[in-house]
Amino acid sequence: MCASYGLDPRFSEAELLAEADAAVLEGLRSWAEENAGETLRPTGRNLRNLNPIVRFEAEPVLEPAWWGFLVNGAPARFPSINTRSERMQEKPGALRGRAIVPTTGWYEMQKPQRRWHEFGLGKGVLFGMAATTQRGRTPDGEWVTCYSILMRPAPEHLAALHDRVPVLVPASFAQEWLTEEASRELIDGALQAAATLDERITATPRTDDKGEPERLF
Repeated sequence: MCASYGLDPRFSEAELLAEADAAVLEGLRSWAEENAGETLRPTGRNLRNLNPIVRFEAEPVLEPAWWGFLVNGAPARFPSINTRSERMQEKPGALRGRAIVPTTGWYEMQKPQRRWHEFGLGKGVLFGMAATTQRGRTPDGEWVTCYSILMRPAPEHLAALHDRVPVLVPASFAQEWLTEEASRELIDGALQAAATLDERITATPRTDDKGEPERLF
C-alpha cells in the first residue's frame, strides 16, 4: 500500500498534464514550499492535513482534499487510503469521481528487512497517481473531497521490494482519466497507460531515516 508520498517544490520536470498548466504547477510549488517539504500522510483523527489533488471542472484545477474516505462525519473504519485496481475493474461505477494526485515520489517499506525505499520516475520529476474521489463530511461538519489512491500489482523488477505500486497516469492519459465516463474500459486503459511507465520506475533506499520517512528534503 502507499501510506506516504512526497511533493518536492524543486521539481524540474513536470509530467502531470499533457498541456502544461502554469497555474496548477505554480500552485503545487507554493503548497509544497508552505508545507516545508513534509511527507504527505493520510488524513485522520490526529492529522488534519489536506493534500493537493488535480480535478477537472472546466479545466484542470487544484483542490485540497482529505486522504482517505469519510463516512458519517468520521474517518472510515475500513482501509480507504488505497483502493485495489482489481476492485475498480469489478465495480467501475465507483470511478464516477476521479482525480490525479501530484507527487515526486512515494515510499514503501521492504519486508521483512523493514527498510524504506523511495519510488519515482527520477530525481526532480513531478508525476501523477490515479485516485478515486467522493465527498465526505469532516468531524467538524465541513464537506470536503476525499480521495483514495489506486494500486496495482508491482512490475517484476520492483516486486521484491513491494508487491503493489500506485497506478501512475502518463501526461498523455491525464485528460482521459479526468474527463471520460466511468467504465471498465477506462480503468483498463489506465492500467495499460500506467504499464508504459514501468521501466522508468526506480527505487532508492532511504539512508537518512531509521523509521518511517519524516521529510522529503
